[in-house]
Amino acid sequence: MSRELHRFREMDVDVAVYGADARRVAAVERLFAEWDRVFSRFRPHSELALVNASRAPVVVVSALFARALRAGLDAAAETGGLVDPTLGAALEAAGYDRDFAAVRPDARPTGPPAPGRGRSVRLLGRVLVRPPGLRLDLNGVVKALAVDDALALVAGDGLVSAGGDVAVRGGAVVGLPRGGSVRVESGGVATSGITHRQWLRGGAVQHHLVDPRTGRPAVSRWSEVTVVGPTCLAADVAAKAAFLLSDDGPDWLDEHGLAGRFLTHDVAVTNGVWRDCPPEAA
Repeated sequence: MSRELHRFREMDVDVAVYGADARRVAAVERLFAEWDRVFSRFRPHSELALVNASRAPVVVVSALFARALRAGLDAAAETGGLVDPTLGAALEAAGYDRDFAAVRPDARPTGPPAPGRGRSVRLLGRVLVRPPGLRLDLNGVVKALAVDDALALVAGDGLVSAGGDVAVRGGAVVGLPRGGSVRVESGGVATSGITHRQWLRGGAVQHHLVDPRTGRPAVSRWSEVTVVGPTCLAADVAAKAAFLLSDDGPDWLDEHGLAGRFLTHDVAVTNGVWRDCPPEAA
């Protein structure tokens, strides 16, 4: 097993791979590049952009697209609609309509709210049925899925991290936002929050974590939520849901048997599962 840490940038995040030889690192790089080509909202010829631009009520999508969309629909079902794959229009209305590095303060008002419409989407194999005009955004699951898939390409023990979302096999110490760490033997760690992706639109602060119930950037007590789960995808979906649930987030994670750490601007709070079985002892 390679003991070197390999880094590259893709999908607008920094990616790190540990435990892979050069051939497998190259395979991981190809994986992330392919996922960016398929799922980017900002590439005009990505499959996501073409699906969103299509006025046909029924389209046939690639196997990879279908898999990610199925994960998004499953996440919506598991979270009572909190993690929703149909928020593309809401993000655009808030001003997130280009690569984040290119987003600038904009005095224009936000567009109209666009609540989630996950229940209007049907996926039958590779056949997607949805109302024309509905704009998908699969970023709620794509990065975490890519991390889990990338770890599968690493032979033996290893670690893959992308934008702070991590998948581990064989044990690793994972740093936490604003200090501290957890040791994870096998599974995923993911953080959802608004510390790094904020912008001004119409004189008001906007961010990328949209509440599908309102179609607007969520109002939450928390600035960041970190969850440890059996996979990066499970941790990421749970972290988003717990963030959106605000005060109810810790109890929701307890009900699902997941450990979570919640940050406000000056306080760190952990839920019952974290306190009863700290991830550091995993």
